[in-house]
Amino acid sequence: MNKIIKYIILAAALLLSMGLASCLHVEPIDPGQQTEVDAESLFNKCYSVFATSGNNGGDDNVDIDDIDGGMSSLFRQMWNSNELTTDEAICGWGDEGIGPYCFNTYDASHPMLRGYYYRLCASIAFCNQYLKDFSGHDATMSAEVRFLRALEYYLLADAFGNVPFSTVISSEKPEQYTRAQVMAFVEDELKAIVGENPNDNGTLLIDPQPKQKGQTNYGRVDKAAAWMLLSRLYLNSEVYTGTARWQEAKDYAEKVINSPYRLHTDGTSKEVTRTDAAGNKWTETWEFTAYQTLFMGDNDHNGASEEALFSILQDGLRTTSWGVATFLIASTADANFHGLRYNTALINGLSSQAWEGNRARPELVKRFINSNDIPELACYDMPIIAGDDRALFESKGRTLDNVEVGTFSYGFVVGKFNNFTTDGSSTADEGGTHPDMDVFFLRKAEAYLNYAEAEVRLHGVTQDAVDKVNELRNRAHATPFTTATLTLNELLNEWSREFFFEGRRRVDLVRFGKFGGDTGYTWTWKGGVKEGRNFAVERNIFAIPTTDLIANGKLEQNPGYGR
Repeated sequence: MNKIIKYIILAAALLLSMGLASCLHVEPIDPGQQTEVDAESLFNKCYSVFATSGNNGGDDNVDIDDIDGGMSSLFRQMWNSNELTTDEAICGWGDEGIGPYCFNTYDASHPMLRGYYYRLCASIAFCNQYLKDFSGHDATMSAEVRFLRALEYYLLADAFGNVPFSTVISSEKPEQYTRAQVMAFVEDELKAIVGENPNDNGTLLIDPQPKQKGQTNYGRVDKAAAWMLLSRLYLNSEVYTGTARWQEAKDYAEKVINSPYRLHTDGTSKEVTRTDAAGNKWTETWEFTAYQTLFMGDNDHNGASEEALFSILQDGLRTTSWGVATFLIASTADANFHGLRYNTALINGLSSQAWEGNRARPELVKRFINSNDIPELACYDMPIIAGDDRALFESKGRTLDNVEVGTFSYGFVVGKFNNFTTDGSSTADEGGTHPDMDVFFLRKAEAYLNYAEAEVRLHGVTQDAVDKVNELRNRAHATPFTTATLTLNELLNEWSREFFFEGRRRVDLVRFGKFGGDTGYTWTWKGGVKEGRNFAVERNIFAIPTTDLIANGKLEQNPGYGR
């Protein structure tokens, strides 16, 4: 099975092990339909929760009640919680929950955090159901589901700290595990499925191998994804458990670096023949940097997927989600933005999908160009001025400063994501609503920064650490660091330069002590004031939703949020 499908029939009697059935949407069962769930369908459901909101397209028939279907996807909720709360992204929409994210005033009633929490719990429940019913069906498939469950538990505990925990299907309300207990489980599971636990039952992931669309197992995880998640777990161990584990973070990052996956370093230059409506033909040269091709409509077969350890598969006709690639591409554009020098008919490779929402805070832009006086440029010209291929921002007709949160032109456009292709070929829904751009949830570039950061924290700035960071800067044609110019603070900046708007910034700020508490670091609109101000360190962890505290008396609220 090399394609993730989303249309399945869930059994009416599905018992969700997280004790959250009242928050999950279950359609009445048509007596004429087969209601027995088979292994392949439930396996696909365990993957598809990352790509879709429910069993139908768009925002229809979603898994989670009481939140807009398009907003309820796992990726979109993770992105909002990890980006809008930080120095990278700001959004002026009036949707309930957006403002509290941008101003760091979220609480236990926050609707989007509640949606993220329930989405993760529901996804874990699907995995528990699969492992209960089909653990003997296929050893590799079981290992993959165990990985997905470990990833979801990682995300749940990273965001919410002490969380409900269960690996079985039961009518009993789950117990609350500490963050450290959850992380110990994630560690044991990941080590087991890569073959490092001799007491495990042998459900192993396949060996690492880059894949692209059309090849067997594209979109499915292998051992490299587990190594990457282990490295991330150890890199954040001091935050999660109070005990630093830098050496293990470095060791597992090195496993990924030495794996067959490759840092994608090949840009494209191709002459394309274009034809207008009158039949006139002309030739254009299409040029894209290696970094740009990671985030385009053909990234599943243009070579970029050699870097992708875990891809959320997207298809403009069959995966019509508003919460993954469509969200990244459409929410960061308006009608005045043009992402491609050679074709301004479509602003971002989609039709009429320019939502005027998420844009850059000035602190993000200044990591590339440290100036308040940046010329008006299209996003394809900004990297030239910045001296860094990753500086994909548009300043034409816009201000650097987020003078008003509700006005999209107050802030630069982020032109990182689009549905164009590197050779001018059509995508599945050419010029339509939904893109083909796969979202690389885990990519190999992370291993280089994990390694470098762990090395610096262990031994100070060494040439080894500098070399790893420069692998990414060389790919971006940016000035290399030296042992004299690389610092921990520059490493934090480099995390942002490489991964901005990919849904991880809050995690990095927390690890570096720059998020909640008396940090000595503020950003525009941090804490709800224009000049920025600190907020309580307890906000490094989000609140357990009040609705779940009421539903499960075994749960205690995180410190700083009351009941």
